[in-house]
Amino acid sequence: MATRLARKLLASSSLVSSSSLITRSTVEISSPLVSHGGSRLRWSSSSSSSSAPTASNSSSSKREKKITDRLSAVIDAVNDRKLPPELRGQRNAVRSETDIINVVEQRIWHSMEEGQFENLPGKGKPLNLDTNPHADPAEDTLYRILSKNGCAPEWVELNKEIRSKVSEWRVALKIAWTSKCNGDHVEWIERCEALKMQLRDINDKVFRYNLIVPFGRQMFGLKWEKEVARLEE
Repeated sequence: MATRLARKLLASSSLVSSSSLITRSTVEISSPLVSHGGSRLRWSSSSSSSSAPTASNSSSSKREKKITDRLSAVIDAVNDRKLPPELRGQRNAVRSETDIINVVEQRIWHSMEEGQFENLPGKGKPLNLDTNPHADPAEDTLYRILSKNGCAPEWVELNKEIRSKVSEWRVALKIAWTSKCNGDHVEWIERCEALKMQLRDINDKVFRYNLIVPFGRQMFGLKWEKEVARLEE
C-alpha cells in the first residue's frame, strides 16, 4: 500500500514537472512571436509615417518643376522676340549669330536693290562731325569747347605723353643692350636700374590713363622681361 502511494506521488510529480516544462517552452516559443509581431507593428507604423513626407516631397518637386517650366517658357518667348521676324518661331533652327547677320545683310541688299538708299538727305555733302550723337551730351559739349580753344581732353594729352616716353625708353634700352653685347656689363647694370625706374613711372601713367579714358581705349603697360626678350630676338 505504501509502495503504491509512493508510486502515485512520483507519477504526479513527474506530470507536474513535465507540464511546467511544456508551459515554459510554449512561453519561450510564443515570446519571439510576440516580439516579432511588435516589430512588425513598429515597422508598419514607421512605414506609414515615412510615406507622408514622401508624398509631400513629390508634390513639392512637381510644383517646382511646373514653376521652372513656366520660367523657361517666358525666357524662350523673350529670346524669340529678339530675333528678326524671319527667324521667329524657329529658334531651334538658329545655330549661331551668323544666321542673324545673314538676315541683316539680306535686308540691306534688298533695300539697296529697291533704291531705298538713294536720294538720302545730305548725299554728296561732307559729314557734320561737330557733334557726336553717340556721346553723352555733357561730354560732347565739353569736347567742343576744348576743340575750339585748341585743347584736347586730358586722356588724349596723356596718351601722347605715354607714347612719347615709351619710344624714348625703348631707344635708351636698346643703347644699354648694345653696351651689354659689347661686353660692358657694368654699364648695363647701371642703366638697368635707371630704366626700371622709368618703366615704373610709365606704367603709373598708363594706369592713370586707363582710369580716365573712354571704354575700349585702354592700353597695356610695359613689362621688363618682354621688352628684353624683344631685343634678344
